[in-house]
Amino acid sequence: MSSIATLLMFSDQQHGQAKAAIDFYLSLFDDASLDSIVLYGPGEKGPQGSVQRAEFTLLGRPFIAIDSPTHHNFSFTPSMSIFVGCDSEEEIDFLYAALVEGGEALMPLENYGFSRRFGWVNDRFGVSWQLNLA
Repeated sequence: MSSIATLLMFSDQQHGQAKAAIDFYLSLFDDASLDSIVLYGPGEKGPQGSVQRAEFTLLGRPFIAIDSPTHHNFSFTPSMSIFVGCDSEEEIDFLYAALVEGGEALMPLENYGFSRRFGWVNDRFGVSWQLNLA
């Protein structure tokens, strides 16, 4: 195998949100970078200015994001989530507050026995995040 990455496909229900999501995620993590981005141009398959393909890195992990020009009867689901191990109370509080804003709390930040502080959210783009205090 040569590589593995998480692909975030923004379906036609969220079309045009890939770039906003990437910018938001990059703002949350100190160790983050936009590695490449190709936008649809005039007359191409997707709406002009939407993301044909972007590659970005969060905490050393590669991600790919696209705005799919094809209709799909599905979107993101919590059955696949991004799991973040946080080093401090401040870090988990910051990430939880930022990610839940405009989104949905699936499990509020609490001690659930398996973790002294854990939270699970769907962010404003529908992407699911689990946050755990390491």
